[in-house]
This record gives sequence, structure tokens and C-alpha cells, in this order.
Amino acid sequence: MFHDTLTKCAANIQAQFDRVLANYDQVPIVQAMAHATNGGKRLRGFMVLEGANLHGISPDCAIWPATGIEALHAYSLVHDDLPCMDDDDLRRGQPTVHVKWDECTAVLAGDALQTLAFELVSRPEVGPADVRADLTLSLAQASGAAGMVYGQALDIAAESADKPLTLQQIQAMQKGKTGALIEWAACAGPRMAKADITPLRSYARDLGLAFQIADDVLDVEGDAVAMGKAVGKDKDAGKATFVSLLGLDEAKSRANSLMESAISHLDTYGNAADTLRDTARFVISRQT
Repeated sequence: MFHDTLTKCAANIQAQFDRVLANYDQVPIVQAMAHATNGGKRLRGFMVLEGANLHGISPDCAIWPATGIEALHAYSLVHDDLPCMDDDDLRRGQPTVHVKWDECTAVLAGDALQTLAFELVSRPEVGPADVRADLTLSLAQASGAAGMVYGQALDIAAESADKPLTLQQIQAMQKGKTGALIEWAACAGPRMAKADITPLRSYARDLGLAFQIADDVLDVEGDAVAMGKAVGKDKDAGKATFVSLLGLDEAKSRANSLMESAISHLDTYGNAADTLRDTARFVISRQT
């Protein structure tokens, strides 16, 4: 049931991307944007839609920020895959944008996806002006030099550091690199409803860390074909990860504890939050 719901959500977000991008001239930059936004679990967009549903927000309103966060996530992946960063040739089972086109196209497509994200969350269909302003400001904070980009900068700096990161440093890095956008996605629904974001923010903080630990586990145990990208790169690069510092079994145990903690923050919503509980369980059990 959960997987069916997630798949339906992903299809709805893809359809929204198709509608939005159809309004542009189909030049290589737009084709690259479409390529970068095709496929994936759409977990961040899914959380926007579920959080909105939990607070009585119409899917017709929520689909815009749900698509927006996926556009911003896609931009981060396009740039992260570049030769100057992670230098990856494969993403979601397809050639990365700089491989299919070239580096200049990848940079510009990423730039365009980033600006598209802010356009989508600030569309009048989303809600009143103060709600759109709050979503836009909070997304800027989550994605910029105090959030995702900061986390990515710490990750890059760690590659040339004299010694591997400590567990505390890795947690700080991942709070930005992975956690910030997950937190924004979870809080978008209550923001749209002008409700208290505290329960879903606490849920997302535990979930974001569990997500990254699960990613580190998959980098060790995952199948490259199933995942649609290279595995084992962290170990080959000698990077400190949750697995390298904690060991595989302890990393899995830590992810499970964080999942349980995330779920506990949903008690205030009762059975209405069961899908978000399933989301937390999915995050640590996924194979891709």
C-alpha cells in the first residue's frame, strides 16, 4: 500500500514537471532539466504532499511546492555529479547531465532548476502571499549557505582534510547536506496551513539523519544496477561515513533508533500520520 501511494505521488509530480516544462522552448537546457527531473523516489515531494494532507491543504495547492522541492533537489544532484565535485557518470540509471550533454549545459540546467524551485513555491496557486513568502524564505535558508550548500561545502572540504571527520562532524555536515531539504519538505504542509511546525520538524530531523545513515549502508551493501548509480565510492575515496566510524551493524541500529524516534514525534496526529510513519520505516529499509 505504501509503495503504491509513493508511486502515485511520484507520477503526479512527474506530470506537473511535464506541464511546467512544456511552457518553455525545448532548447538543450530545458531538455537537460527534463532529463534531470525524470525518475527517482520523489520522497521530498511526497513528504510535502503528505504534510499538506495532514493539515487539510488541497493537493492542487500542495503539488506546486512538492514539485518545487524536487526541482531544487534535482539541481543539487546535477551539480553534485559534475567532474569538479563527485564526478559521477550515472544517476537514476541514466547518464548524468554533463555526460549526456556537456558541463556547461549541466551547470546552466542546474541553475535553471534552482530558480524554477523558487518560482514554483511562490506561485499564486499555493496560497496567500504570506504563506508563499514563508515557504520561499524558508526554502532559501534550507538550501543555501546555512543549509544544503553549507553541508556540501563541508563534504568537499573533508576530502582534502588531514584526517577523517569525526562522528559529530559528519552529523553536522549531513544536517545541512541531506537533512535541511527533508526538514523543509516535512514542514511545508504546516507552513501552508499556518500551523505549528514543531512536530514535523522534529520528525524530519531524526528522519534526515536516518536517511543518510541508510545511504551510507547502501554504499556498502547496495546494488549499482538497482540503485542506478555507482556504489562503494565512499570507501574507495577513504571518506569517513557512519558505517566506517560505527561499523555496519551499529550504523543499522542507529538508523533504526532514529526511525523510532522520528515516529514518536507523530503521536500528536494519531492515525492520520500513519503514512508518514510508513515513510520513516521505508527510509531505512529501502534498497535504492
